[in-house]
Amino acid sequence: MSKLPESTHRDASAVGEGSIVLAGGGTGGHISPGIAIAEEIAQLAPEYRCVFACSTRAVDARMLEHVGADFVPIAAEGLSLKPARLYRFARAFLEGRAQSRTLLAGRGARAVVALGGYVTGPMASAARAMKVPILLVNLDATPGKANRMVARGAARILTALPTPTMPNFAERVVGMPIRRAAIGAGSVGEARARLGLEPGFHTLLVTGASQGAASLNELMALLLREQRPAFSGWQVLHLVGNADRAPVESAYRAAGVRASVVPFIHEMGLAWRAADLALSRAGANSVAEAIHNAVPTVFAPYPYHADLHQRWNAEPYAKEGVAVLADDLIDATKNRATLGAELVSLMTDDGRREAMRAALELRPREHAAREIARIAIEMAQRAPRKAARA
Repeated sequence: MSKLPESTHRDASAVGEGSIVLAGGGTGGHISPGIAIAEEIAQLAPEYRCVFACSTRAVDARMLEHVGADFVPIAAEGLSLKPARLYRFARAFLEGRAQSRTLLAGRGARAVVALGGYVTGPMASAARAMKVPILLVNLDATPGKANRMVARGAARILTALPTPTMPNFAERVVGMPIRRAAIGAGSVGEARARLGLEPGFHTLLVTGASQGAASLNELMALLLREQRPAFSGWQVLHLVGNADRAPVESAYRAAGVRASVVPFIHEMGLAWRAADLALSRAGANSVAEAIHNAVPTVFAPYPYHADLHQRWNAEPYAKEGVAVLADDLIDATKNRATLGAELVSLMTDDGRREAMRAALELRPREHAAREIARIAIEMAQRAPRKAARA
């Protein structure tokens, strides 16, 4: 189990210089980068305590409790012009801003690192009113509504990825901060043993990120029925998220394919280290972890975004030939000819798969979390001593 250093822990005693607040949440894609930054802040400047302002969703608490982080859930809703939802947004925004003011004042906040998601809106509003400097870290190739709003009052803006639709959005591209638990270490055999996998088989990792992906689960069930020979010599580590495990496990059992079906893995570095190949959503965090760990991956962007903006996260790597990008058409029979065909091709072509891995291993590794942490610490050091007061 990977734990944050003591200065970031829930109920740790207050430290002299105050705190740095990391605001964002709702998916692992917001929380994981925050954990990565907090790890580096704790090493570089342990005099600052890190506290997370997260959403009220269970996934945030689950991930932050696992690493022993200090966190406070903040009320927030997505903006909508529909009357009922607009009312909920406004009510939650006011409640969240009040909660944020209390947090900033109570923890002696010296800087806020905004990571995106609904929570960043009320937190940024409170921070501006209390003259706490904001560092916005955009985590997607397409800045969302919340980040575009927060950017107006941010002291500095960084982005993990190029933003081709808004090329001047940030001062520079720093790469994606990756938490230590998501970076594979040790041997492949050790990782597989810790995950309960067999040593003598190729391993396919299937992950829909923290929420799971029903369409990927259904595609795998179809491939198990119709492309069973492709699974010869393979075992599968399948992360189902919030989905019901039973039908997924049943599909592997009926096909006679070795599989470990689990809802979630906190130590994702083990999963990436164990994998020869992956089928994954294309959230910025998932893409960064796959590339950093040199795992050839078929990326399937989340299909319910109107602009399919997850495509931008994986597209540069697909163009390089070190990953595959294919749209998720939602229906399993339609996906069979696109996503399914790409996956089967890589499972059955050892040479192509190994060439992709070799090219990935040659890529330079980024140290984004450390760079962001340094900037956050500099901002905290320069902030007025009495900035955060309710």
